[in-house]
Amino acid sequence: MSSFRRTLPGPQGPGVAPRLLSLAYEILVVSAIALVAGLVFYGVANGSLSGSVRHLFQVYLFLVLGAYFVACWSRGGRTLPMQTWKIRVVRDDGVSIGIGRAMLRYVLAWLSLMPLGAGFLWAFFDREGQFLHDRLAGTRMIVDGEAGDRRSNAEKIKRDSPIL
Repeated sequence: MSSFRRTLPGPQGPGVAPRLLSLAYEILVVSAIALVAGLVFYGVANGSLSGSVRHLFQVYLFLVLGAYFVACWSRGGRTLPMQTWKIRVVRDDGVSIGIGRAMLRYVLAWLSLMPLGAGFLWAFFDREGQFLHDRLAGTRMIVDGEAGDRRSNAEKIKRDSPIL
């Protein structure tokens, strides 16, 4: 059976189910972060979220969520939900993404959401199953069997070594 998708060398990308489950979990995490950040802003703004303060609040939430995603993606390639579903984001060449590329991916992900999520629906038509923001940022999601493994390297060596 022939497939219309070309596979990249290296680890495979996650299927649709792990992506959707990770997304559902991510919505819960992001909602909690936005709730706490919103309460802090609301307290500082003395309970007023009208006029220009509302726009400032939107920028504030964009930056707070950006800090969360950029920190997670640049420091390990995954958020907590991505770790749970053993998904990691890497550059196209398989190397970890840095802060700059993580920031670019974050901004492009928001742009992918704006036209009714078209950038995410792009994955159904992309030859490698990538989201549009990943394609444009030069990143991709991969399945990472070690993503959820919390054992230290010493424990892994001890477990895998026939001598120790």
